[in-house]
Amino acid sequence: MNSAEIHFLLDGRDVRIRDLAPTTTVLNWLREHEARTGTKEGCAEGDCGACTVVIAEARNGSLRWRAVNACIQLLPTLHGKALFTVESLRTAHGVLHPAQQAMVESHGSQCGFCTPGFVMSLFGLYQSQAAPDKQSIADTLSGNLCRCTGYRPILDAAQAMYHLPAPESSLPAPVWRADKDPAAARLLARLEAIEHDDTTLLLSHTRGDGTLTRFIAPRTLEAFATQLLEHPQATILAGSTDVGLWITKQFRALPVLLYLGRVRELARIELSADTLEIGAAVTLEDAFDHILPHYPELTELWRRFASRPIRNAGTLCGNIANGSPIGDSMPALIAIGAEVVLQRGKQQRQLPLEALYLGYQQKDLTSGEFVRAVRIPLHSQSNGESLIRAWKVSKRHDQDISAVFAGLAITHEDGIITHARLAFGGMAATPRRAVLTEASLIGRPFDAAALADAHHALTQDFQPLSDMRASADYRMRVAQNLLTRLQLDMTGVTTRLDTLEVTDELG
Repeated sequence: MNSAEIHFLLDGRDVRIRDLAPTTTVLNWLREHEARTGTKEGCAEGDCGACTVVIAEARNGSLRWRAVNACIQLLPTLHGKALFTVESLRTAHGVLHPAQQAMVESHGSQCGFCTPGFVMSLFGLYQSQAAPDKQSIADTLSGNLCRCTGYRPILDAAQAMYHLPAPESSLPAPVWRADKDPAAARLLARLEAIEHDDTTLLLSHTRGDGTLTRFIAPRTLEAFATQLLEHPQATILAGSTDVGLWITKQFRALPVLLYLGRVRELARIELSADTLEIGAAVTLEDAFDHILPHYPELTELWRRFASRPIRNAGTLCGNIANGSPIGDSMPALIAIGAEVVLQRGKQQRQLPLEALYLGYQQKDLTSGEFVRAVRIPLHSQSNGESLIRAWKVSKRHDQDISAVFAGLAITHEDGIITHARLAFGGMAATPRRAVLTEASLIGRPFDAAALADAHHALTQDFQPLSDMRASADYRMRVAQNLLTRLQLDMTGVTTRLDTLEVTDELG
């Protein structure tokens, strides 16, 4: 069964859309069709957060709230979800929502252009988390840029909103107190009713110049695999965090969009005794939520990977399948020995993640084949003490593209390195292991001589390019310095500035 109608909720109102281009962004629909101009356009690429909206969806019998960037989210991906904008927060009597009132009282706005986006990020936090600490608040606001007020009063507002009374409103109560809220129960039931069957969402739209665009959103893995065999040139869409920019910045014509976000089987996270399998539709935020308990060393990777709204929409497998040479997740996953599960029709195969990449934007995928999941080993296959590090070097700490990313894993016994997997991004046309550097270290202590040999071997492994983010010489020196940092970490020397004790002594 197929449906040619997008169906979602806006402030509890049923919205049904048929004749609209599937590449219409949520932002453009809100501003141009609904006159909801509180949602702003700043960058149209998911960087500034002025367009932040909040989406609620049914997930395992409860409501899940998340902030996303409306400027790159495609309207059909709202099917079966509930959309909330800054206008959604108003009440009949003009009483402000705690997120808004706290911004006023904390003086968190000057020019005001970014304010609706900040308010919606705070609203998403308010709906999903009780009493967050300062780091959680900073993580939540990592996708919102303010160019005049500064962040201190906004951070103050995020803490203050929990101490303000909630006004009488038609909005569902936050999940941390929603067990007695009939509005939340009604919203959950309505969302579950929209997505109750295996109907494929199938949209077609012909532009004025005769260009046809099709949007296909299957509900089952079998239907998705079949559609890809029938449309092998289709653009696979997951979180829109990359494909969205093809539309808003590159103005590409995308004849067929095949959306995997509704496929139940691809949204699964499966844990076994020795493997964590993450499906292709699992968002980055959800993926890291399950990875970090096993690999806390990847916390910095999670925290500095784009921003919370991007991680709420983008998928880990999407980052892998994209295959960008500066993608952040791949070096770390390669270092810990991850594998990808590929599927074509009903046939599946596995291969090491590093083997997926054949060259720049070239992958070991046959026609009609796609990345179904990534499998992450939970235990080292080598004896001895393991050291895992994932380090990102970029011009900005938050929301920036890597100049160099290093995923490094070594095992040592009695000071002798017995196993090494060293992977880098930003150093070649693909994320890649430094195999000569690995070989130069195995079987010896990580002393000054071994480090010097590793530095030299790295120049044989990589010949990086110069671009706007970094020169080739800078990239090589940074990569070598990260090997030095790894050696210092192995010998117990603290290399993180934020863990050093600050004193008033000079010397």
